[in-house]
Amino acid sequence: MISQLLPGSRPHKPEPSLADWLETWHIDLPLLLLLVAVTGVGLFIQYSASGLSVDAVWSQVQRIALGMAAMVIVAQAPPELYRTLVPWAYVFITILLILVEIIGDHSKGAQRWLDLGVVRFQPSELMKLIMPIAVAAFLHQRRQPPSLGTIGGALMLIAIPAALIAHQPDLGTAILVFAAGGFVLFFAGLQWRWILLTLGSLAAAAPILWQTLHDYQRKRIFTLLNPESDPLGAGYHIAQSQIAIGSGGLFGKGWLNGTQAKLDFLPEAHTDFIFAVFAEELGLISVLVLLALYVAIVGRCLWISMRAQDTFQRLLGSSLSMTFFIYILINIGMVIGLLPVVGVPLPLVSYGGTSAVTLLSCFGILMSIHTHRKLLTQ
Repeated sequence: MISQLLPGSRPHKPEPSLADWLETWHIDLPLLLLLVAVTGVGLFIQYSASGLSVDAVWSQVQRIALGMAAMVIVAQAPPELYRTLVPWAYVFITILLILVEIIGDHSKGAQRWLDLGVVRFQPSELMKLIMPIAVAAFLHQRRQPPSLGTIGGALMLIAIPAALIAHQPDLGTAILVFAAGGFVLFFAGLQWRWILLTLGSLAAAAPILWQTLHDYQRKRIFTLLNPESDPLGAGYHIAQSQIAIGSGGLFGKGWLNGTQAKLDFLPEAHTDFIFAVFAEELGLISVLVLLALYVAIVGRCLWISMRAQDTFQRLLGSSLSMTFFIYILINIGMVIGLLPVVGVPLPLVSYGGTSAVTLLSCFGILMSIHTHRKLLTQ
């Protein structure tokens, strides 16, 4: 204190904190800690769900690391850059979706992948990232709430790639792409009369839409209504999943002690149905902790969105936040038997590379919205 009062003395400059250092890299510390916690839970349960496979866990670690690197890279660019580049990205990924229809790889009865030799990936996963940016950019500087013409244009942007993805067939991803764009419209102030009109139109078109579904998709809907009707066939996934979740109780059977996955009763245990493994081994209390982490992530993202600088950033951030929530809702809903099985992974917990990289890139955009806003207001 005395040295600060002496002539010529310089005040002591405090050392930069971790939060300050991360801010220079446009990383939001609270959101980063929550994401690390959820991915840590995912790796923890992945070891058990994959049959004690160290290789599977190491592969997932590499994918999470790639996703984190993508998140940091994406966070460096200001949101305005994404608004400028998104029309080109939208057209490019739509072309990739068309190429999937022509030369895509087949796997498990679906044609969803492009094999470029070096990498094999699903362009539909990239569209989940691009769609909300494209619709938010389309609505930017247009009158809010959107006019009928603006709504029609936005729906065209959403419907074209969603239809291509549904035709692969990949109904789960098509729903997520449609939801990502739809949330942008909703947060733009879409009037309730248009929402009700859309729901009424979908209800009226249900018989026609039913005819466009594949046989296995119709069977999934029938199974949802009555899973006991085919417990060894179409209802097998849901029946075994419900057995696993119910047998976990409050505190679970203990890590590595689950029987449904270990004895191969539970299909896709390390991917789409990993939530059932988690509930069986760790119980309801741990499930509530995981859900609390998810809620905290969504809450933090919505808080960032509310503090955004302009319409584009606010719409984009809100849409990405709620799309992440829809991921969680659909996966858990199908695992517990409230929704049809549509092949949507549990975010940042299920095994998978493209999904993890895409989701973490979305969080990079949210961090960019937050940190660039802070820098501009200083």
